[in-house]
Amino acid sequence: MDLVNRTKKVVGQLEGVLRALNQDEPCADVLQRLSAARGAINSLMAELMEDHIRNHMPRNSKSSTEAADDVIQIVRTYLK
Repeated sequence: MDLVNRTKKVVGQLEGVLRALNQDEPCADVLQRLSAARGAINSLMAELMEDHIRNHMPRNSKSSTEAADDVIQIVRTYLK
């Protein structure tokens, strides 16, 4: 699935959360919708991080320790 479509899906899920809140749906239903949206966001973020690590980090120019440090920094930055 392409990233734009995945992002649109996340937006749709969040709009569903907003509708549920506006319609005073039970908390359990709202939490379930939020959980689904969070899962979609996490999946999208993981795919983008993987792409960044594979395609945008320098190759063969660093030691394995330095490369590992770069990956750790990326994870810490985006998973706060």
